[in-house]
Amino acid sequence: GGKAKGAMSINVRHILCEKHSKKEEALAKLSEGVKFDEVARTYSEDKARQGGSLGWKTKGSLDPTFEEVAFSLEPSTTSSPKIGEAKTSFGYHIIMVSLR
Repeated sequence: GGKAKGAMSINVRHILCEKHSKKEEALAKLSEGVKFDEVARTYSEDKARQGGSLGWKTKGSLDPTFEEVAFSLEPSTTSSPKIGEAKTSFGYHIIMVSLR
């Protein structure tokens, strides 16, 4: 419960693309209504986790740029994701939060 801004942990998913062009393709798929986890499986460089899930993350455990975006997002579903974007040393991230 409590205010979203005060959340100390979030359940976060991301799609990581090294190339800007690949990130743009992934965004296009999302805007066409392809589910976030399906797009993650196809486009994300981070194949280690199914559907782009990073699991529960606490404040301070992520890249600061990524974290700032992730913690500002409203929770949403993979079929209708509210997404944010961040650029880190790893590449371009498309981020969504499923729970807080």
